[in-house]
Amino acid sequence: MIPKESRNELALDTFIKAHPHLIEEMKELSHEDRQQQILWAFEDEAQSRGLDTWELALELIARSPEELAAMRREVHQEAAEALDMSWEEYCGFNDIAV
Repeated sequence: MIPKESRNELALDTFIKAHPHLIEEMKELSHEDRQQQILWAFEDEAQSRGLDTWELALELIARSPEELAAMRREVHQEAAEALDMSWEEYCGFNDIAV
């Protein structure tokens, strides 16, 4: 499975490679401004798909449906821990099959 530390960067790289026209449109911008524009485009893409940005990131980088499911579960488990909720309570609250 892809390490958590690498996921966002890999997802943004994958996203921009799939949208080369964005690079062309932003060629006159500074590096910082390009990075911000890419992030906004990524966020817009997630919103247009009805996803959170973390969900789109995982969809872009997962190498298999099983890996995608494992990474999603990992994120949800971390959220449950951060909220100090039991896994079962969190799943019930978020309509996730245990």
